[in-house]
Amino acid sequence: MSRLTITLDDDLHQALKETAARQGRSIGKIIEESLVLRGIKSMSHARQLVEQARIRGECSDDEATRLAVEETRDLRTR
Repeated sequence: MSRLTITLDDDLHQALKETAARQGRSIGKIIEESLVLRGIKSMSHARQLVEQARIRGECSDDEATRLAVEETRDLRTR
């Protein structure tokens, strides 16, 4: 598992610590779930999106990649 150092505003850090304590979860888990909810996905997930788009659309690899990029962008803007 990788480690990451980030800088947060003091008030936000305090709110994050309180939330973690209240929910009985770690700060790392809350941040990880937040990233997933924002559409941050692994490369293997991106490859799955391409394969799903290719199968669903019966299209070329280039077209499937374009569709997967569009879907990923849509997920990130939600």
